[in-house]
Amino acid sequence: MSKFKYLLGPMRVPFLILTPACVSVGVGTAVWTTGAINVFHIILILAGAICAHISVNAFNEYFDFKSGLDFKTERTPFSGGSGTLPDNPDMARTALSTGLITFAITGLVGVYFLHIRGQYLLPLGLVGLFLLFAYTPWLTRNPILCLIGPGLGFGPLMVMGTDFVLTGAYSQTAFVASLVPFFLVSNLLLLNQFPDVEADRSIGRKHFPIVIGNYASSFIYGTFLLLAYLSILFGVVLNYLPKVSLIGLFTAVIAVPAFVGALRHSGDAKKLIPYMGMNVIINILTPVLIAAGLFFG
Repeated sequence: MSKFKYLLGPMRVPFLILTPACVSVGVGTAVWTTGAINVFHIILILAGAICAHISVNAFNEYFDFKSGLDFKTERTPFSGGSGTLPDNPDMARTALSTGLITFAITGLVGVYFLHIRGQYLLPLGLVGLFLLFAYTPWLTRNPILCLIGPGLGFGPLMVMGTDFVLTGAYSQTAFVASLVPFFLVSNLLLLNQFPDVEADRSIGRKHFPIVIGNYASSFIYGTFLLLAYLSILFGVVLNYLPKVSLIGLFTAVIAVPAFVGALRHSGDAKKLIPYMGMNVIINILTPVLIAAGLFFG
């Protein structure tokens, strides 16, 4: 039981709820545009997406441990890793194996859908697999790629990939809907980097909080929040999304204080924690509300 507990640590199981929230948007766009739904395919999509999320989490835990970063970060409930490997160094190889196995499962699911849907799915799949392995060791060295990488994975790749698998074609509705998790998940990682600036700098990372500081990065955070909500609004105005999808705007009542808190407490990790929690709620609830709007629109 003890080893099983430590195995779950690098997977960061509590955070995996983000995956079904984002997949639900792709299912919603498929249902709203074509009525297409295949329960087996949805289950397989979700399994592959969760494996992808576990893979990037496990790779992140392994590389952060090997680089020594885990011994320098100020861990919070939302950042700094699970703490599993610093407490149990002998589990490092298991974490790497977890990342590689779930990476392979993700690839196999992709091959299956490539076989039934054709070569136009291949670009999304290749970019997705690259992001899984490259994010921690390489993309975190470039502020722009570090910012957009997570959003790209949970936004366009996950939402449009889900929609394509279910419908057999790319759609403007899926693209517009995918912009919401793109901006929100990019923000999720951005805000979580605030407490780790000094530790991340010490191992050569180069994200925006390091390059321009936490306070200035708060304005990027606020801009991405605004763009997420504008994506919903413009999607409805341009008839890419049903009017019911406007319920996704309800989380703005959380987003406003989250931005103000991030701005006011950008340099204080302890005071920032409640706003990091709000950010997590925004990331999960907004896609779910948009998906509900698509299902019933």
